[in-house]
Amino acid sequence: MAKGIAPEVRAILDGFAIPCVRGRLPRSMPNPYKSLKYPRLTVDSFVVDRRGRVLLVRRGRPPFEGSWGLPGGFCEWQERTEDCCARETLEETGVRVKVGELLAVYSAPGCDPRGHNVTVLYAARPLDGEAKGGDDAAEARWFAPAELRRLSFAFDHAEIIREQLARRARRRVPDPLSRGRRGAARG
Repeated sequence: MAKGIAPEVRAILDGFAIPCVRGRLPRSMPNPYKSLKYPRLTVDSFVVDRRGRVLLVRRGRPPFEGSWGLPGGFCEWQERTEDCCARETLEETGVRVKVGELLAVYSAPGCDPRGHNVTVLYAARPLDGEAKGGDDAAEARWFAPAELRRLSFAFDHAEIIREQLARRARRRVPDPLSRGRRGAARG
């Protein structure tokens, strides 16, 4: 039985022959997907510090060598996407992060010349560490939003960053209807 399943759920599932819970397909069940092409799963982090700066990496390898992008990479076998986000960010930037909300999923084919990827994007908050390039990142740096216009970006990261900065700006605009205490009667 898979780890991490609550005992009450485990008791219910013990009576069922569920291949995904058992972790393998029955021998009599061939894998119909083995020879087909499918997108690969990647995870990126949108890390913003208290000063509103965005953490980016300069790619040290093709494709897009020398271009800037969000920290991220391919999800490993049996790795949770949140764990991949934290791992890739630390490996590429030296910054340890707390992974937050799921911001978006991007799946447009043609963004990566190596093949079709589906990218899961998480918000992340820096905890500690100093930005420095590592793994396949030649450099890691914090950028103020105004500095981003002059950069050359990898993949579809320019659009992603633009979209996420606009989303953050919309969230900061106060709602004129939410003045005063919530639930307070007005007379």
